[in-house]
Amino acid sequence: MQKNPYIPAPVKVEKIITEVETKDIKTFRLTFLNQEDKDAFAYLPGQFAELSIFGKGESPIGIASSPTDPDYVEFTVQKAGVVTTALHDFEEGALMGLRGPLGNSWPLEYLKGKDIVLVGGGFAFTTIRSLIKYMLDDRHRADFGKITAVYGARNPGLLLYRDELALWQERDDIDMHVTVDKGDENWTGLEGFVPTVCQDVAPSSDNAVTLICGPPIMIRFTLPVFFDLGFSKDNIYTSLEMRMKCGIGKCGRCNVGSKYVCLDGPVFSLAELDKLTPEY
Repeated sequence: MQKNPYIPAPVKVEKIITEVETKDIKTFRLTFLNQEDKDAFAYLPGQFAELSIFGKGESPIGIASSPTDPDYVEFTVQKAGVVTTALHDFEEGALMGLRGPLGNSWPLEYLKGKDIVLVGGGFAFTTIRSLIKYMLDDRHRADFGKITAVYGARNPGLLLYRDELALWQERDDIDMHVTVDKGDENWTGLEGFVPTVCQDVAPSSDNAVTLICGPPIMIRFTLPVFFDLGFSKDNIYTSLEMRMKCGIGKCGRCNVGSKYVCLDGPVFSLAELDKLTPEY
């Protein structure tokens, strides 16, 4: 983490990728202007950072890239408010600020030696993408068992990272299932809601951990599927990234009961969440 958590490091927008047909979700590839800041930004999949737009403010966004790609850091951002709208108006070469990395990561040490089931929906697939890239890297793949992933969007035009999805579907070291609620005339893949596809795939719970990140309604209907498959609450993890605010536990707007999501999370097991007050 950077020496002073209040001061953003200067970064350049190296590349902008429009991810969806509606053009309101873009991936921004950022590079550091100073080597010291780059070295200090040591992160793991599941963490997030504050994107700072000078004169506009800052916004907490999950890191979409993997530390296995050390030359840059990527964020996939949906156009929503003042900060994200200003970011979407940027052109390549623009300067901005980056503060972090913040929060905890997916439980990488706990995942080693286990089968991994990844479930993502819509825009929330970003930090799942980070973890997939990390685990499929040649330096890490042997640390994990079978990898099964289910990712869904409302329609084909809203799928993120389509080139990467196609490559992952061709690999034999990840079982990748991509589904849409409703396909179009050109769609030849799966149709159906994420919970239904998870039920059809039916991954084994033996020595396995599930990581789920998506819209609350998707998570609500997906969890019973994994309970029926025998997954315990200790082996189901999710992210409360939507609760993030200042990122360093000072503003108090992310607290849930005794926990500060930006310090104790955003990644929690369901067993941990059961101990919190229900407003999360």
